Amino acid sequence: GITMADQWRITSEFQVTTSGAFITSNWERNDSTGYGKIGTGMSESSGVFTFPSTGIWNVIFWTTVRPTDNTTMYAGVEYYYTTDNSSYSNVANFYGGVSTTAFFDCISASHIFDISNVSTHKLKFRATSASTCGYSGNTSETQLAATFIRLGDT
Repeated sequence: GITMADQWRITSEFQVTTSGAFITSNWERNDSTGYGKIGTGMSESSGVFTFPSTGIWNVIFWTTVRPTDNTTMYAGVEYYYTTDNSSYSNVANFYGGVSTTAFFDCISASHIFDISNVSTHKLKFRATSASTCGYSGNTSETQLAATFIRLGDT
């Protein structure tokens, strides 16, 4: 069965421009009423996530985005992964289209990782946008989040 499941979220909205940005701050473990996790859980430091054990992991990300400059654009999330605790590579990209300041879009993503070394295999997320875009976040409810589920042995 599943031996580890954990969820982290962003505590406040942040803006992303065309240059994109790694999501490095305001992460917290979900603490809403009814939340439950299995196992020790993930560790996070400056937006870098460390896995607590080896295995095959499914990492699911989602957010709500909205343009803040009233233009048609896209917004997305990119997964950056390292196996040497130093050089990160973009391993997955997920995008959604957003067309006015009144319109919100949900972006969701999923990627399966083979974590064979917890000291060197790490993950971080980068928000991207074709224009200025707001990524939702809230400390009282989950709006931008990453869920980490250990599926089995490597």
